Amino acid sequence: VQLVESGGGSVQAGGSLALSCAASGAFGSGMCMGWFRQALGKQREGVAIIHTSGRFIYYLDSVKDRFTISQDNDKKTLYVQMNSLKPEDTAMYYCAARFGTWYSCGNSADAYTYWGQGTQVTVS
Repeated sequence: VQLVESGGGSVQAGGSLALSCAASGAFGSGMCMGWFRQALGKQREGVAIIHTSGRFIYYLDSVKDRFTISQDNDKKTLYVQMNSLKPEDTAMYYCAARFGTWYSCGNSADAYTYWGQGTQVTVS
């Protein structure tokens, strides 16, 4: 499975950005997919996770009501709409995926097998 992110950039606080992650290769049903971020000097953290069945969705507390994760399985694309961005949202954002059941999806980066190259989001 190959993952390619797009859509990062710089925005002022209160602004919005949308990220996309295009998957290719052995992509299939029964996958946990998500967005992780890593700020300078900090550990990578799970921001928003979804199972391809739609039966599991997770948001980091600090992004609830501001970020929305979605997917288009026909297009093999994962999205995240980020609104009301804050300077503390500044980080490298990564798309990640792993095969698994919806109840096995988690927010630990260590559990994810496939990773994109990352896209920078800067909020000032």
